[in-house]
Amino acid sequence: MSEYNYQMLQSCLRSYGSVAVAFSGGVDSTFLLQAAVDTLGKDHVLALTAFVDAMPQREKDEAEAFCQKRGIRQIPCAVDVFTIQGFAENPPDRCYHCKRALFQTFLEVAHRHGITTVVEGSNLDDEGDYRPGMRAIAELQIESPLRKAGLTKQQIRTLSKEMGLPTWDKPSFACLASRFAYGEPITKERLAMVETAEQILFSMGFAQFRVRVHGQGSGTVARIELPPEEFGRLMADENRRLVYEQLQQLGFSYVTLDLKGYRMGSMNEMIEKK
Repeated sequence: MSEYNYQMLQSCLRSYGSVAVAFSGGVDSTFLLQAAVDTLGKDHVLALTAFVDAMPQREKDEAEAFCQKRGIRQIPCAVDVFTIQGFAENPPDRCYHCKRALFQTFLEVAHRHGITTVVEGSNLDDEGDYRPGMRAIAELQIESPLRKAGLTKQQIRTLSKEMGLPTWDKPSFACLASRFAYGEPITKERLAMVETAEQILFSMGFAQFRVRVHGQGSGTVARIELPPEEFGRLMADENRRLVYEQLQQLGFSYVTLDLKGYRMGSMNEMIEKK
C-alpha cells in the first residue's frame, strides 16, 4: 500500500511542475522535500524554512544541514511572530493566525523565484486533531500532497527509512508556542525558557517529550510529558534533582510530571473541538 501511495504522491508532484516546500526538518516535511527532489529534480524544488522564535535553534540547524548535505536550494524566511495579531495573546486559534502569516510569506518568496505552488507536509493522520492552522492552509490554497496521496505517519516513516532519510525515526515535533495553555501570553523570554528546558531533557537522552507551561510569574508550572516507560529514568534521584534545579533556575516555580504521559496536542484537551 505504501508504494501505491508513493506513486500517487509522485503523480501529484508532477502535476505541479515545480514546488516550494514548507520545510521544517521534521519527519513529514523532510520526506516531502526529498520526494519532490527525486520526482522533479533539484532545479524545480525550493525549500522554504521559517526562522522564527517559536522554532528551536536545534531544528533550524538540522534543517540547514539536511539541505546543505544534499545540495537542495533552501531559503530561510525570517518572520517576527510577535508582529502577527493573535500570536502573543495565544487564543485557541493562534495557529490559524500564525500559519496564515507564515504561508503568505512563503507564497511571496516562492513567486519571486518563479514557483507558483507551495506545498506543506500534513499527512492523513493530521485530519483528526484540532488544527486551526489547516484553515489557513485551505484559504491560501496551499497544496497538501501527502494527504492527497493518502499517506499516514507510519507509512511516511517506513518510506523514509527505505529512502535512507535520517528523520525516519525522529520524534514528532511542534512549534514551541504549542507548549502554552491557551489564553496565557507568549513572550520571547517564555519561549526561550521552554526551548532551554526541552534542550535539557534532550541532552539527557530523552527523545519524545514536551515541557508544557501553565501560569505566570511566581506560579509558573512546567508540566513535563514523557512516554510512561521513561517515567522511571526521569524519577531516578540524580535526574529528578537535576531537572528540578535547572528548570527552577530558568524561572519555573514548580516542576511536575504528567502522569498520563506524552501525547500530541494535550493543550487541546481543555477546549471544544470545532
